[in-house]
Amino acid sequence: MVNVLVLVLAFAALSQNFMLSPGVSVALPASPYALGPQHNPQIISIAAGAVPTIYFQESRVTLEELARRLAAVPTEGERTLIIRADQAAPYEMVSQVMHLGLEHGYDVMMAAAPVAR
Repeated sequence: MVNVLVLVLAFAALSQNFMLSPGVSVALPASPYALGPQHNPQIISIAAGAVPTIYFQESRVTLEELARRLAAVPTEGERTLIIRADQAAPYEMVSQVMHLGLEHGYDVMMAAAPVAR
């Protein structure tokens, strides 16, 4: 029984690192605060580079496409939008994505990496 309890606790501790990890790799800024559990969040990743790129539901989108796709998400229940922006992503693009989410009735949150202690 103790072995099962230890395995469950280990699995729970390890799985928290993978909760906000869609297929796009970004270097998140560090923060001592953590997001609580969200119910069916929409996750947007913004990757930095020579041409910054926005990803929604694992596919590359423009701001116009993102606006259409956010509007098409069913409105029942909570509407949460989590933005996973690379620390080198342009602030203007992050701001535009945040405003799109707010315009479409989402609670907008910024994802961050935990601070190493």
